[in-house]
Amino acid sequence: MRPSHFEEFEATSLYCPKCKTAVPVRKKLLLVLPEGDEFEYLCAYCSSSVGTKINKNAPPIELILKP
Repeated sequence: MRPSHFEEFEATSLYCPKCKTAVPVRKKLLLVLPEGDEFEYLCAYCSSSVGTKINKNAPPIELILKP
């Protein structure tokens, strides 16, 4: 089996249906889930959502409960 050269990809530009072209994107934390952090990619020009990604390499969530 060949070793993987890439662990994960980060999007720098995606197609925006509102702008009708590939545009630079901003990454925003959307949700913290048990299976990983979910990020949303936003168009840098019109702020429309153009995609999401779940980062499964996120550290586990630790809850602290007060008695």
